[in-house]
Amino acid sequence: MRYTSRTIVLLLITLVATAQQSAWAQRQKKHREPAISIYNVDTLIKPIPIQRSLWHSKIDKAQRGVDVSDGQVDGMVYYGEDERMTEVLTHAMLKDIDQIQTMIENLPFPPSAQTDNSEMQTKIRYLSALNELLRAYNNDTKVDPIFYRNVVENFKALVIARQENRLEAFVKDNTTLVTLANNDLLEGYPQVREYLFTELGKKEPLVMIKRLSEFAKYTFADETVKNAAPLVPNEIYNYASSSNPNLSWAIRRNTDPLVQTIVKISQESTSPLKAMAFLNDIYAKKLTIAEVDKITSNQDLFYKNLVRLKVENPSLGNKTLTDEIQYRGLKYVRDMNDLHEEAEKVRFKCIDGFSPVQLYFIMVYGQDEIYTSSFLGTFKRMIERMGATKGDQILDSVHYDKFRTFIRMCAGYNTLSTFLTTIDEQKKIQLMKDFIANLGEGKDDELEDAVDVADALGSINDSVLMSFLQKEVKANYELSYKNKSKKGMKVYALLATLSDGLKASDNESVMEQQSQALNLPPINMVRYQSLDNDSAATVYQQFFFYGDEDGKMSYNSFLTNFKDGKWKITPSTYWTTITSTSEKPVTIFANLPLTEPQDEEAQKKLAEYLSAQQIYPSIIVHRGHSYHLPTTIDGLTKNTRIVMLGSCGGYHNLGKVLDKSPDAHIISSKQVGAMAINEPIIKAINNRLLEGKDIDWINMWKDLSVFFSTKTAAQKNLFNDYVPPHKNLGAIFIKAYRRLTAEENL
Repeated sequence: MRYTSRTIVLLLITLVATAQQSAWAQRQKKHREPAISIYNVDTLIKPIPIQRSLWHSKIDKAQRGVDVSDGQVDGMVYYGEDERMTEVLTHAMLKDIDQIQTMIENLPFPPSAQTDNSEMQTKIRYLSALNELLRAYNNDTKVDPIFYRNVVENFKALVIARQENRLEAFVKDNTTLVTLANNDLLEGYPQVREYLFTELGKKEPLVMIKRLSEFAKYTFADETVKNAAPLVPNEIYNYASSSNPNLSWAIRRNTDPLVQTIVKISQESTSPLKAMAFLNDIYAKKLTIAEVDKITSNQDLFYKNLVRLKVENPSLGNKTLTDEIQYRGLKYVRDMNDLHEEAEKVRFKCIDGFSPVQLYFIMVYGQDEIYTSSFLGTFKRMIERMGATKGDQILDSVHYDKFRTFIRMCAGYNTLSTFLTTIDEQKKIQLMKDFIANLGEGKDDELEDAVDVADALGSINDSVLMSFLQKEVKANYELSYKNKSKKGMKVYALLATLSDGLKASDNESVMEQQSQALNLPPINMVRYQSLDNDSAATVYQQFFFYGDEDGKMSYNSFLTNFKDGKWKITPSTYWTTITSTSEKPVTIFANLPLTEPQDEEAQKKLAEYLSAQQIYPSIIVHRGHSYHLPTTIDGLTKNTRIVMLGSCGGYHNLGKVLDKSPDAHIISSKQVGAMAINEPIIKAINNRLLEGKDIDWINMWKDLSVFFSTKTAAQKNLFNDYVPPHKNLGAIFIKAYRRLTAEENL
């Protein structure tokens, strides 16, 4: 059976609707079930003793913290514009926890339990654990509604299992990270706790190793350490070098040969962090620690050997090696960026003598920070140095590592056709087939390759190639359907929907249809009403500035945009507050770009003030280099609706933004953000806010295009590198995929 684009879109809508109907039916079924068990009664049988009422007060206070996290106490826990997830969180964190509090008080105990005080102690333990669950939620910056619903349900089931003396059997049947989240309820059952931690150390070593401090003193930690060592050896090294004796001893006492090799590196190497990248060579006795230290002492030799190891594809510490290649490669990217006004001979001197493969890794792992001109200069040298070597041979030699990222970058920088001309016709066809294929493989949340494809589809201008790729998307959807691959069906259905909308991405009615097909709020606009978050309907914005020279210059230029009589500027010790003086209320907070590291203190003080005032900015703007971006992302909340990043940085940064702000509309650039472009965009947004208008990306971007058409060629090119939210296919893909997956999980 062949599937047209329209059929795939309809199937996608059906997938969502079916998931919603199934969840509704389950809720109705659950609602009809009579609450005959003591565990389901929602009224108190007898008054709460004063000793426990204090714990109930703590829990109620923590619940108010959950409620107010969206900016208002109204008995609802809003999850952006997602009504279903709002319902899930509200029910779990408010209603279900209220019922669990009642259940704990109603739990029956024999008369002797009152005499020996065991009833009091047990119920306080339950209430303390429930309070800890809420505390964990309130400290979580990446709330997953389905996870917390499951945690609350698991909490209740664990309490019941304890009461019915079947705790061990329950944990063995539910050896999961959800049960781990409630492990406070295992207090007094050391064997059950040991079983849970040991088994999860085998199944989820990457999760468990991050929690090593909780159980490092116990011998069952050895299993986690041994299983994590091949996957994240650097974390084992960090623990081995820790000043915390429990953590360091948990590593040093481990008898596993690989763990002992890591311990030896930590003790004998003069540059142990650098040497860790060569763990495979040291463990296999190909190089001594002294020989590795000699290599790492020379910057170029170090980088070349990192690439040599990557090409050899070692079985140990591949992530550590990858992280080191990215970190070292960024040094060359930053050198080229800093010299962007110099002649090519000077600017690209730092990569003289590098092979095509070494240049390839600089480009793909430098994607977060590389300027357009730096990419083009590096790409040009890669092509020149390839000689008779074919492009597919280069990709073969790197085991196709990051090849989708490379194709996405080539598409974005208009060099894809140049690269493809280095490949024979049949192999070129196969490469582009491979580019689209196998996106349904891996875990549900492994989306980097699919996001690279989505972004590339938004950049390819070759109509013949685009038509070929769209056919491949549909062919892979059919294959996923045939193989009953849920992830594959979701990925390819979404890609088909996104690619079909490309030609009409500036048509409002088409964008509305796409939003409906993707089960998303409007992707082409942000409603004004969704941006204000207090009783005065104020729209709050927060700007992150940094204390380097560029940050100070950017801040000073930024202030000049608010001297037209429409704004009042109020400076303070750590930040500046800018408020509108007419029309609709808009308030902007911008931390002062104090000299590093005082800029971090300014951001911290502003964050404390906003939290104390229960202000949750709906617009966040990053005004700094890409390497400062993680700090800005930390400042996002689920109330953030518009995020201006500067450079995009591909899947990882998009994913992190949407982890914190699931409904965010993201403005990004194919290269670093430019002050001359940022400020007109910000002004255009504020002009609409002052008038109380929705932020309509299609019309706003048309106006900006007219504005920049009168500017210099350099400014026009910079503006053309900016990606408006309705064309940010990577971000739209992630949002749609996550929402569809959440519906399935319900």
